[in-house]
Amino acid sequence: MSKKSTTARFNEDAPISQADIDSGKLVLRKRVEGRVVQAKKRVTLYLDASLVERFKGMAGERGYQTLINEALKNSLQQSDIEATIRKVIREELKERKAA
Repeated sequence: MSKKSTTARFNEDAPISQADIDSGKLVLRKRVEGRVVQAKKRVTLYLDASLVERFKGMAGERGYQTLINEALKNSLQQSDIEATIRKVIREELKERKAA
């Protein structure tokens, strides 16, 4: 006996109503070259209370978790940039010493 899918189907041709938006069942997913970009993953994370309060204060209406996510992404990008700059400087110094 096969199980019926419990996942709601969305008719892409039907217009989106205010009821759809209010129900919170719509999930906007970004698409790149026709593929759906990977969704976020739920995690449990313990943070200092002062840190959470600071992000909540900065977020306003936007959502503090979004700000934390962006801060983490920016931190990783900054690390990558710093590593790249250090690598280039080392290569330049080696070339000057060799010359």
